[in-house]
Amino acid sequence: MHSVTIGMDLGDKNHALHVLDHDGTTCYQGSIPNKKERVEEFFSGYPGATVALEAGTHSPWISRLLEDCGCNVLVGNPRRLRAIWDNDRKNDYRDAEMLARIARFDPALLYPINHRGQQAQVDLELLQARDMLVKTRTSLINHIRGSVKVFGERVRSCSAECFHRKAKEDLPEALKPALLPMLEMIERLSTQIKSYDKTIEELCCTAYHETELLMGIKGVGALTALAFILVLEDPSRFNNSRQVGSFLGLTPRRDQSGETDKQLRITKAGNSYLRRLLVGAAQYILGPFGEDCNLRRFGQRLCNRGGKNGKKRAVVAVARKLAVLLHHLWRTGTIYEPLYKPSSRLAKAA
Repeated sequence: MHSVTIGMDLGDKNHALHVLDHDGTTCYQGSIPNKKERVEEFFSGYPGATVALEAGTHSPWISRLLEDCGCNVLVGNPRRLRAIWDNDRKNDYRDAEMLARIARFDPALLYPINHRGQQAQVDLELLQARDMLVKTRTSLINHIRGSVKVFGERVRSCSAECFHRKAKEDLPEALKPALLPMLEMIERLSTQIKSYDKTIEELCCTAYHETELLMGIKGVGALTALAFILVLEDPSRFNNSRQVGSFLGLTPRRDQSGETDKQLRITKAGNSYLRRLLVGAAQYILGPFGEDCNLRRFGQRLCNRGGKNGKKRAVVAVARKLAVLLHHLWRTGTIYEPLYKPSSRLAKAA
């Protein structure tokens, strides 16, 4: 079975399959229901086979299940598989066949990715659940502020945590029947978010001690540090810390041909949630409460160059540099120094 290649196009109800033998001849084409027992039953007859599938909603648990069945699993990056999604006669079975033939010809063309472990995925869901509640609370707050402005009033400036208390005093009487239930919902959301924050801090102290090194950077809290650990999962997966910036989509796109070399926006590849947290940390570092450090000085130099989007570019550049620094601290176990000067250290050693 080591010479058998199977393409699997994942669906929400059924999965399309295409099996190639050692000569590249189709020996099976069909589908199976999206159920664990049916997937395990089918692939238990192909131990050692190479299975190619695209990353998606079901790919994490299916890839782990196939590995338990003894298969060599390749999870392709759908952003890079233009030969599949840009097909004039696209359907599930053709997609499965294309995955199988690409994997048989050269697995590197799939740009395979690695799914994180089950426990890391469980812990990451905790952070994403908190993020969903924060987004919901923000949407409700914006709705209340907008509704009050229509009546010529204004809710005073305050933090999201105490908005439900302050807004009660500023609501017009005519709007209270409609908006008071929303304020109660905001209060419950704030309570649950605080509970999530407490759980995240406990996780950092008990299960992820390496986050302490990352939180040495002022502007990186427990949330950002834990998200960084869970998304990357293993620091050894990158040979160079500079690769982390590209992995998280914080590097510019490249479109160079002949004498033309365009200046493009960042790729925005990788985990968007972690990228957003890193950008938020970069904004704090460059803000009025950020401490004097190499990251802040680097960003200020970029801001001083001016330009239409100088501040935005500086924030993204600091976020990219922060991601590289966090990985370096994690991999080496080095304690963070805000104004690190390697040249002066070498001079003293000499």
